[in-house]
Order: sequence, then C-alpha cells, then structure tokens
Amino acid sequence: MKTIVIDGNSLSLEDFIEVVRFKAKVIISDEAKDRITKCRTYLEELINRDNIIYGVNTGFGKLSQIKINLSDMTKLQENLLKSHACGVGNYLDEETTRGIMLLRINALSKGYSGIRLEVIERLVFYLNEDILPLIPEKGSLGASGDLAPLAHMALTLIGIGAVRYRDEILDINEVLKKYGMRPFDRLLEKEGLSLINGTQVMTAIGALATYDALNLVKLADISGSLTMEALYGIIEAMDENVHLVRGHAGQSQSAQNIRILVEGSEYITRQGDKRTQDAYVLRCLPVVHGAVKDALKHIKEKVEIEMNAATDNPLIFPDYNVISGGNFHGEPMALVFDYLKIALSELANISERRIERLVNPQLNEGLPAFLIKSSGLNSGFMIVQYVAASLVSENKMLSHPASVDSIPSSANQEDHVSMGTISARYAREICSNVQMVLALELLCSCQAIDLREKRKLGKGTQVAYDLVRKYIPFIEEDCLLKPLIDNMIELVKSNIILKEVENVVGKLK
Repeated sequence: MKTIVIDGNSLSLEDFIEVVRFKAKVIISDEAKDRITKCRTYLEELINRDNIIYGVNTGFGKLSQIKINLSDMTKLQENLLKSHACGVGNYLDEETTRGIMLLRINALSKGYSGIRLEVIERLVFYLNEDILPLIPEKGSLGASGDLAPLAHMALTLIGIGAVRYRDEILDINEVLKKYGMRPFDRLLEKEGLSLINGTQVMTAIGALATYDALNLVKLADISGSLTMEALYGIIEAMDENVHLVRGHAGQSQSAQNIRILVEGSEYITRQGDKRTQDAYVLRCLPVVHGAVKDALKHIKEKVEIEMNAATDNPLIFPDYNVISGGNFHGEPMALVFDYLKIALSELANISERRIERLVNPQLNEGLPAFLIKSSGLNSGFMIVQYVAASLVSENKMLSHPASVDSIPSSANQEDHVSMGTISARYAREICSNVQMVLALELLCSCQAIDLREKRKLGKGTQVAYDLVRKYIPFIEEDCLLKPLIDNMIELVKSNIILKEVENVVGKLK
C-alpha cells in the first residue's frame, strides 16, 4: 500500500485522495518532526518567562484580555475543547473525516503551532488505523477556524467522544484498549487551540468536491459527445481553429476531447448535411464545459495552497516571535467553493438541456417521443427529464453564495466570518447532483442511439456506450426505471467510464 510522507508543505490533491479515499498510510517526515519539536521548545521557554500569549495564558475571543494562572493553563485547553464541541446535524462521512484529520496533521507538521510531536503522532495513528472521530457536519462559521467540528475531533485525544471503528460506533477509550493504549491525560499549553484553529473542515470537504468535479467535467465531455452522435451533431463547431482564436485553454481542451471521442463516428455530420448549425447545447458545448475546466484549474490551485497552509493563531516563529493574526479566516476557501458551486451547476444545466433535446420530439431529429417505441402507451424517459430538471433547480438554490453572508460572533470581537464551511458542504452536494444529471444524460443518449439506424460510434464514445450497455439494457417498453437509474449513478460515481475511455483514447484534458 502506498505511503504518503507528510511535511506540511507538499501535499497534493492527488495525495489527499490516496489517503482519504484509498486509505494510503501516512508518516511525518524527519524534517517536520524537527520543526515541531523546535517550536514546542521555544513556546515552553516563553511560558517560563511568563510572556502574555493569546490562548496560552489568556482566554479566547472576547475573553482574550483575561489572564489565566499558570496552574490553570492545561485546564484551559480541556475547557476550550469541551465548550467548543457544539456541532449539530448528521455526522460527516468517513472520507471527509479522514480528510480533516490528514489536513490537520499536515498543518501542524509545518511547525508553527507549538504542539507536541506525540499529539500529532496520535492523530497519525488514528488515521492509519481508521479510528475516525464522529464529527457533526454543522456549526462552523468558517472563521476562527472550523472550531466546533474540530473540537469534536480533538476531544477523542483526551478520551472523550465516540469514533467509527471497523463499521461500529464505539467509545474512543474502548477502541484504545484494543491496542493497549490510553488517551492523553491532558493537553498542554496551546495544544487544544492548535488542534481547532484552522480551515481543515471546509478544505477537506471542498477538496473532495474539487477532485470529483475534475473527473466530472471530463465525463461531461463523454456524455455530451454521445448526445451529439444521437442528434447527428455537426463536427465543424469543434474545429481547433474556432477555439484557438478565442484563446481560453479549457474551451480548446473540451473541443479536442470531443474530436478524439467521436473520431470515426458515422453519426456525426458536417455543415449542410442535415442543417447549417446546431442548437447551443451542442454547438457551444466546449465553451461551457471549457469555462468549467478553467474554473476548476483555479480552484484546485487555491485548494492545494490551503491544504499546505498554516492556519493557526497565534503562530509561533521559533527564535523570533509569537504573532496573533488571522490565518484561520476561511475567506480564500469560501470564495473558491462558491465559485465551484456555480461552475458545477452550469455543467448540470447544459446537460439537462441536452436531455430535453433528446426526449422532445420537436427537437430530437426524428427520434420517438421520450425515447420509447409506441409513445402514448409508453411514457418512456419523460420523467427522467423531470428528475434532471429538479436536480438542476436544486443546484440553483444551493449555488447562492454563502461567502457574502457574515454574522458577528464572540461579542463582536470576531465581527466578520466567511461561512466557508457552508460553501464547501453545498459544493459537495451540488457535485453529487451533477453526477446524477450526467448519469441520466448517459442513460438517454445510449437509448437514443439504439433507436437510430445502426451505425459506427466514435473511438471513445463506443467504449462508454459498451460499458453502459454492460449494466443497463435498451428499454423496449415501460419498465421500472429506478433500479436502472441507480445502477447508472453508481457507474458514474465509480469513475469507471472515464477510466475505460481513457484506456483507449488516452488521457482526456
């Protein structure tokens, strides 16, 4: 099994996925260990000098002016976690929880937080053994860090809280006993604060959505290409020169993908064969898909920066100073994940319109109404389009930017917040809806192709068609579509279609 070395600076989105989705093990680099130890030593020197340090010998937020006695400093950290663990709602899924733990380990490994190495290594142990704290999904303002959800994670280090472990929900102490281990008796100065000050919850959720979106936009090129063939789409609109003169990289990439996918197709037409030009959902397909690709490139860059960021407060710079700043504020991610929501919603919007063009007898180039023989007696794929319309309408609601909202907190000390965790959660919800819409389009386009006179499909679209037909039969007459739709959605979520197509045509852009 692959092992990912954590150094606080070089975690990629692909490495992140290896750990959170495919359960690669992690280890902390020797250089990171040295930085962590050096930072802790420096902090202890400052504590011994009785320097005033936020969150170490002061209260938190509006209470930062209250000095804490030396004898109460460790109690302060425990109280912080207990009082902040106020999350509500459903628990985050296993992938997201693993992502939160990984990103917190990576941030702490930068060596600016003042936490002991053994505390971080306990988190590494949890992650590698798949001991996953139960973290409620709601309750973060996305500034001062993802305080509430991270507090639920951190409490398990001192023996408080439940975890998922081997398909069971168990008390953390019960799990540790299986390994002959005990929780920490206490967290030392600043360690509670170091564990909850940061943007790791929003970043983990958004990183998962970003990765899936990067695959979805390629799958959209595949589903769109199959729809082009089913509707006798005109290839000239995909000409390289058309897209080069506009200059957007993503647009050219999508056009190139479509040319590769439909290469050799006998369903594709030329200008004037059947009509002069296609409707926008075909003709402008690379423009819309390409704009999403360009958005995702920017989003991925920002996510990877944040994945390797120090988002603690205060930050401890050994042999220099301890500085209170605002790196915990989630605005960079809030804006990015709102952008992701909008981009993904557009991917579904144009897909749903392609579905409408396939099922509508006024628009579908001679196909039977709602893609079924004996229309009238049979309703065929009529309600498939309804479902797609419902999903894209829901996406429009979810796309409202969370980042433009702010409610002051902590008696107005924390008077502007990002709501970035809401942005991330909704982005992932929209991503799931897009997967469903593309699954419905693939279902419709393959049905439409089978209703045409048998011809040769494109080099790449043939692979996708064959894979769909391996799991989903042609529909002769009305039947229960729900199981077929569920199978199609699982096929999309598994990413098998994209992988199999790329095995034949090469990597899509």
